[in-house]
Amino acid sequence: MAQKPPTAAERASRIKLMVFDVDGVFTDGSLYFTADGDTMKSFNSLDGHGVKMLQSVGVQTAIITGRQSGIVAARARELGITHLYQGVADKTVALAELLEATGIAADECGYMGDDWPDLAVMRRCGFAAAPANAHPEVIQRVHWVAEARGGHGAVREVCDAVLRAQHRYDELLAAALGG
Repeated sequence: MAQKPPTAAERASRIKLMVFDVDGVFTDGSLYFTADGDTMKSFNSLDGHGVKMLQSVGVQTAIITGRQSGIVAARARELGITHLYQGVADKTVALAELLEATGIAADECGYMGDDWPDLAVMRRCGFAAAPANAHPEVIQRVHWVAEARGGHGAVREVCDAVLRAQHRYDELLAAALGG
């Protein structure tokens, strides 16, 4: 008898490293340019807290993004994300370097992305997730899709999903309630 493929929750239960794209995932994908050509991005505070909660239970976090941005470096520092890969042309190469550096297996790694440049790296991870407004080709190929759009809580949703799958969500909630 053929074995059923693991569910999204079963995949999320094994995650030791959660990797995120930035534009369209941590942000809504909009790029704001000043008259001087500087770029601005907007981040969601709920997403940031979700990342910190993952870290608090021992799940490592990382960013792999095709763009280079001082704003992203500052946000990563603020969130305690030490694994930051920017200006990446081939995200699979960055993932391989990251897995080697952390000693984590690909099936213990999750990735949230929203567009075609994320597809190849998502296929290599044990858990692939996307925001609600990801490109249809991405949504068709991931294990889990957020109800929220990128930049509007999608990162927090996937963090909560991983925490629930690892049976850590309720203990973190109890601590937040003062219990």
